[in-house]
Amino acid sequence: MKAPLISVVIATFDRRDLVIEAIRSVLAQTQPVDEVIVIDDGSSDGTEAALTQAFGNHIQYVWQENAGVSAARNRGLAMANGQYLTLLDSDDRWHPDKTRLQMAWLDDHPGYGMVICDVIRVDKHGRQIDVLHRRTAIPEDGDVLEWVLLDPVLVPASVMFRREVFDTIGGFDTSLATGEDLDFHLRVARNWKIGVIELALVTAMRGHDGLSASARTYSDYVHVFERFIVTVRDRLPAEQLDSALSLAYRRSARGLILEGWWKEALHFASRAWAQAPTLQERLRTLQLAPVAARRLGSGMKRIWGSK
Repeated sequence: MKAPLISVVIATFDRRDLVIEAIRSVLAQTQPVDEVIVIDDGSSDGTEAALTQAFGNHIQYVWQENAGVSAARNRGLAMANGQYLTLLDSDDRWHPDKTRLQMAWLDDHPGYGMVICDVIRVDKHGRQIDVLHRRTAIPEDGDVLEWVLLDPVLVPASVMFRREVFDTIGGFDTSLATGEDLDFHLRVARNWKIGVIELALVTAMRGHDGLSASARTYSDYVHVFERFIVTVRDRLPAEQLDSALSLAYRRSARGLILEGWWKEALHFASRAWAQAPTLQERLRTLQLAPVAARRLGSGMKRIWGSK
């Protein structure tokens, strides 16, 4: 039998109706997907029966005890036989030309390991929030490590990568409750060239369920950065790495301020200040002060308005 060209791994958990629509978007591709692997991470909502009825043997379905999205993705990737590997969360959708355009791009760029695309982000009602334009963060294709360090956001549904990427760097870090996508993006950028297709080929739903923002979210984000930077000290100038790490601290501090977690915010703001390699970077840290003031002001208005 001919070896599969494209495999997709779809991780799901108690999203019976959503995953059906995700799979339909895969089966509607103008470049057919050869393997559709669904890893059900412990669903109890009738997902298996619904998928069997809807798709029969057009998909491979595996149920496992709940172990988290990283473990589910890794299991599917280990099963996949395709030359090109893709991912799709059960609440996201591919546009019809996604696999065709990304496979053609990788075929035309043999030295590249992964290609990503723009993403339309919508709320739970399908209303557009924004468009994630990847070229904004990655201004040129190729060795993009320095750019990814400044903005490692990755929507898994937007990627296509060669199976050699998975063979060399492995899958997603199961020790991370959050931030596993950032970690994967950084590791790919350290080892492979990455390209961008400047078209929105994915729609991703945001804010309807899953892990809510927590102090752990921000500490995981920083942890990913801290341990990764140690591995690339010989690749980029120290000042550039210190600047990237200071930015990571500053972003976490800002997010924590907006959530009202003041102690944790002060901790990361202090680290951003200490890590900043230049006066300009330190001044950017000071810009957190008006953010904190506005957050305190809005909090006081809510308190007094309720009296």
